[in-house]
Amino acid sequence: MVSPRAAVNALPAYRPGRNPADLAREIGVPRAVKLASNEVAFPPLPAVVAAIAQVAAETNRYPDNGAAVLTGDLARRYGVEPAQVAVGCGAVTLLQQVAQAFCDPGTGLVYAWRSFEMYPLLAQVAGATAVQVPLVPGDEGGPADTHDLDGLLAGIDDTTRVVLVCNPNNPTGTAVRRAALERFLDAVPAHVLVVLDEAYREFVTDPDVPDGVELMRGRANVAVLRTFSKAWGLAGLRVGYLIAEDPAVAEAVRKTHVPFGVSMVAQAAAVAALASEDEVRARVAEVTAERDRLTAALRSRGQSVADSQANFVWLPLGERTAEVAAALEARAVITRPFAGEGLRVTVGTPEEDDVFLQAFDEIAAG
Repeated sequence: MVSPRAAVNALPAYRPGRNPADLAREIGVPRAVKLASNEVAFPPLPAVVAAIAQVAAETNRYPDNGAAVLTGDLARRYGVEPAQVAVGCGAVTLLQQVAQAFCDPGTGLVYAWRSFEMYPLLAQVAGATAVQVPLVPGDEGGPADTHDLDGLLAGIDDTTRVVLVCNPNNPTGTAVRRAALERFLDAVPAHVLVVLDEAYREFVTDPDVPDGVELMRGRANVAVLRTFSKAWGLAGLRVGYLIAEDPAVAEAVRKTHVPFGVSMVAQAAAVAALASEDEVRARVAEVTAERDRLTAALRSRGQSVADSQANFVWLPLGERTAEVAAALEARAVITRPFAGEGLRVTVGTPEEDDVFLQAFDEIAAG
């Protein structure tokens, strides 16, 4: 009998956010609110829609395998050479490529936990040893929600090949600050690649949370990962990119890509989105303002909510997490529970967030 690798057999299935239309039908309501997947609530940018329409007539041809136009635009935007950029089918695919490019079976991959739920799966598929470093309280006496950079350093040994630092962290929304991150990067051994996973960078409002691309400069073992799925509104098209100080790092990541993995439509959309940066910034400002309103509303209800630097907030509900998430779904609100730990709530429109708050109040009232 044909059998897959044992590591693959043991993999849990990735669980995406639930489809709101399915939930609405299930509970018999006209509409459900989805605050589970950290998408932006805005429709695609007008320039993106136009670019998609224009390129649609060419989709009988393969896309540019090297995404040259998009790569060039990204290189100019960040002041790097095109050889320092790798474009991929979403940031998560680039993470898989990093693991394939740098982790041999038995080598170490270090990351904080809880963090992005794909990290342990990437290690498992690559045959690497996953070293999970528990989060620590960001505030004295608070819940564990922040990267322990000293703990990450202690987790590095001679077998370590990659360290992943999600900043801001998903799902807690917390971020490490400039001085601490600089000290950490300078202490990491030169043979270890540090990937700063900045999927939510555009939503950062604290000036002391550093831009990873700036910290990358002059540090040959640092790369930065970003995505068009969140702030840029292209979640359905799957485009991400990695920028490395050492072009050899980006080259290794490119070597592990699936040919033609970034579609012609996705490339055109990303180029159009970059050209619409002013509009994106305005949308991000609306999201961060609503994030502040939602945070204040939850705190006024007695909830311990850390200052989020992403487009979601984290409710550390502990053992009540699954119960609250189920009760919210019964009221047509989809959030993202992490059983026994907390609830991640995407910042939606003000109307969507009000629906969530009303449902949350009903649950609290019993």
